[in-house]
Amino acid sequence: MEFIQDEEPDVKKPIIIAAMQDMGNVGSIVVNFINDSLKTKTFRTAKPLFPTYVIDQGGFIELPDERWEYKYTDDLIIFGGGKGQPKSNSELNTLCQDVIDVSKKYSAKFIYTLGGFHTNRNFHGNPKTFITATSEELMNQMRGLNIETTPQKSVITGFNGLILGFAKRNAIHGIGMYAELNVPEVPQYRSAISVIKTIEKLTYRKLGDTSQLEVMAQEIERKFKR
Repeated sequence: MEFIQDEEPDVKKPIIIAAMQDMGNVGSIVVNFINDSLKTKTFRTAKPLFPTYVIDQGGFIELPDERWEYKYTDDLIIFGGGKGQPKSNSELNTLCQDVIDVSKKYSAKFIYTLGGFHTNRNFHGNPKTFITATSEELMNQMRGLNIETTPQKSVITGFNGLILGFAKRNAIHGIGMYAELNVPEVPQYRSAISVIKTIEKLTYRKLGDTSQLEVMAQEIERKFKR
């Protein structure tokens, strides 16, 4: 994994929001929304050293431009979004450790990650977001805010789970937010909206107007009702 530092952001004890593409694209939708809404600026980029696939354009191939960016604004650092995750455990671990190193460099006290929570429950277009925390004490604080915690034991794979483990090992508070979804293969805009509202509640920070995400959700629903 190659890391390119473009500049030093002017941030003090920022909140870190770090998430990558996962089921329902929830991680990417939320990260991309925040970056677009808050007009964040790139200061660091992560790139794999070697391609893990090629793109056949119908008779000739092109190499993918895989990269994940760190962006910042107003004491907030956003990492991830984009397409996909590292294809090897080694690269995934390296990427998680880099997020931790960046967090320590700028004295971040909190890492939020997010993604989808696959369920068979019919939530009638109003998915819940569940949280899990890096400590029992933090979990109890969240419950005190009437935020529901994940309902059962499970294994959380990929970046959007593993980064919490890295945070815990490095004594950084972390919260994972996972919104309900029924169909992991389809972009879940309502789940993304649910996560955004939860982040706003926890950070006391308005992230932007989600009406366009609502439009996208309605379009997806129309498409799959045909």
